[in-house]
This record gives sequence, C-alpha cells and structure tokens, in this order.
Amino acid sequence: MKEYNRSNVKIARVLRKNMTKQERKLWYLFLHNYPLRFQRQKPIDDYVADFYCAKAKLIIELDGSGHYMPHQMLKDRIRTERLEQMDLTVIRIDNQDIDKNFYNVCEYIDSFVKRSLPHPTSSGAPSSEGAE
Repeated sequence: MKEYNRSNVKIARVLRKNMTKQERKLWYLFLHNYPLRFQRQKPIDDYVADFYCAKAKLIIELDGSGHYMPHQMLKDRIRTERLEQMDLTVIRIDNQDIDKNFYNVCEYIDSFVKRSLPHPTSSGAPSSEGAE
C-alpha cells in the first residue's frame, strides 16, 4: 500500500462525490468493472490520483483545459516525476479524448495494463537455455 497524506482522505471523498462528466464515464463504463481493481480519487503521497491500479502500478489522470496552462503543466510535471519515483506510471488523458474517442482510450488503458503485468511462464518447465 502506498503512503499518503491523511488530510487528502477528506478531499478524495469530496472528489468522488463530484466527479467530472469524463471521470464518471470512464469509471462507470470501463474501470468500475475492469478485471483488475481500480480505485478512484486515491490518495497517494501528497496527491489524489484520479484513478489508480495497484497491480499495474498505474495512475490515470484526466486532464481538462486547465491542465494546459503553463503553471499547471509545471505542477503536473513535478507531480508525475514524484509519483514515478515511487515506481508508478502516470498516463494523462485529455477530457476531449474521453468525449470523442472513448473506445480507443479504453483500448489504450487495457493494453497498457496488460503490458505492465508480469507474464508467467507458459508451462512452468525449466528453460532449455544453455542445453546442448
């Protein structure tokens, strides 16, 4: 379990109750029933991630127009760097992609999650590497 700032728990609850239209769409139409557990508005460190999957070590952030302002872009970059230092991957998705390209966004997330998971060996048998 990732450490978090306890004061963010109340903020996360408020954010869960007041999700954006795009957050609701991604949550209820895709992530809510995804085979791996995703959490919404998850406190991690000093931040609240929009969506978090512990098994995939993945944070999904949905970005509205405010995220493209220079001061917010800097804050987002610092946040991403700090979360990546915790061995997490942050992917950012524009709200317009949720509105206009939802199916492809879901495919992108799904393929990312599948690539991030450890792949078990197919048979469990010892490899023949080095055998003559």
